[in-house]
Amino acid sequence: MKTYQFEERPVDPDSSLPLHHQLSAHLRAQIVNHSLPPGTLLPSEAQLQERYGVSRSVVRQALGALTAEGLIDRGRGRGSIVSPRREHHRLVHRMPGLSTQIAETGVSVTTEVLSFSVQPAQGLATALGTPEVLAIERLRSVEGAPLALIHTWLALPLCSTLTAEELQDTSLHLVLRQKYGIEIVAGKRQIRAAPADAELLALLRMAPHTPVLVLEGTSLDAAGAPVEVFTTWHHADQMVFDIEVVHDAAPRPPSRGAGTSDLAADTSRPAEPHSPVRMGGQAATAPVTPTGPSSLGTRAHQLSLELQHLAEDIAAAERNPIQTPS
Repeated sequence: MKTYQFEERPVDPDSSLPLHHQLSAHLRAQIVNHSLPPGTLLPSEAQLQERYGVSRSVVRQALGALTAEGLIDRGRGRGSIVSPRREHHRLVHRMPGLSTQIAETGVSVTTEVLSFSVQPAQGLATALGTPEVLAIERLRSVEGAPLALIHTWLALPLCSTLTAEELQDTSLHLVLRQKYGIEIVAGKRQIRAAPADAELLALLRMAPHTPVLVLEGTSLDAAGAPVEVFTTWHHADQMVFDIEVVHDAAPRPPSRGAGTSDLAADTSRPAEPHSPVRMGGQAATAPVTPTGPSSLGTRAHQLSLELQHLAEDIAAAERNPIQTPS
């Protein structure tokens, strides 16, 4: 079992932040960034007291906060040990939502509807193109621990008969499909880190001044019409966004520098064959009609080169006219 190594980062008694918050933040940061991996034995309360120059009550408050967050396990006679990581993964490029993906891993997922009302379309909800929207706020938990707060706006009157009870402990997309025949098939997503207010931190049981992961976007049905707009705040210490990366079968050619037209040559295959043509006693080239398919960019680039060669040949012919024998 790995043991804790003290770091040269003492608690600052002159800081406006309470001492127990400083100590818990110090330990939390090392747990989250894996400096203290699962199974690490933390120092005793007396050792933490002595090392950081704080009282026993400060140490106990700090360790209590970490225990409440599930970051450490405390047991009589065995000290405090860093808990196994509670990480939940979500493939953000997949249309199935958070509850469906996490439920597929076999864990218990619950959803509590916090608010449910019809409102005028404002802010992000105007993307739905309807004067009124159904605004829903839900808290999603995994194994009893809050993981995400979800604000959703649905187009009206599309879902006018939907009830809050129908969304309790289930997937919104599943209800839309079963009740209205609405299939969510596409959408746009964006992810960012953001600060959280005290109310949000309390709902997600997160420490003060902790950022959250925000996923927001719009979902479309099979006809391309917007069905929902949503913003979801995730517990940053427990949520991991995964993205599958695939090889692009037809990569764009590298840039040729400033001023280059979009009709740049396709460098992924050789240029089409050319045959020489005589003009004014000078050798010039002219394209042979290609036998296979050729992109517009390749053909435009070839024609541009041929025009340049032709201009050079004409200029050369004017400088050195061919003498006709008398």
